[in-house]
Amino acid sequence: MSETRILIADDHAVVRSGLRALLEAQPGWTVVAEACDGREAVAKTLETAPDVAIIDYSLPQLNGAEVTRQILVRLPSVEVLIFTMHDSDSLLADILAAGARAYLLKSDANQYLIAAVASLAEHKPFFTGKVSEQLLDSYLSAHQGRPDGLLSARERMVVQLIAEGKSNKEMSEALGLSIKTIESHRASLMRKLKLKSTAAIVRYAIRNRLVEP
Repeated sequence: MSETRILIADDHAVVRSGLRALLEAQPGWTVVAEACDGREAVAKTLETAPDVAIIDYSLPQLNGAEVTRQILVRLPSVEVLIFTMHDSDSLLADILAAGARAYLLKSDANQYLIAAVASLAEHKPFFTGKVSEQLLDSYLSAHQGRPDGLLSARERMVVQLIAEGKSNKEMSEALGLSIKTIESHRASLMRKLKLKSTAAIVRYAIRNRLVEP
């Protein structure tokens, strides 16, 4: 029996504990690492090279899409499952663009988590029927010219980091971008959203669930 090595990244210890118990009850499955924020998730994935990484989208420091991007640039063989409480077309588009091949709502974990990880362990994508419908709707929206995704994935990441109180320098270090590029993203997102201040960006982030209130 081949071993399936799994990493769990979630900022709630009780969630990590519950997932670990559920996963390690499966023959041959081992949780090799846990992480509580985005930067730790990237570091521990690179350190342990799991077969499957289960990543909460709403992680502090770096969100699940950015974590996925940074992991797959260096370890493209890792399969990523984004695990989230939020049901959003723009979030789904974001994680797919980042390279994740499975997306699961936390409310569906008891029903689908084992099947999702088993599918990824065989390098097959996994989406529930509901998510498949969202994918189709998003595709049709995009091809009918409706601006459902106003911000780019990178701009959404910058919004999250601003809402977390990060400086331009800290954002530059977290995302591996120059300060000038960070400033450009910041100006662009403020223009698109018609926001005039950092406080307005924070309110937007909370309202759109890019950070936890």
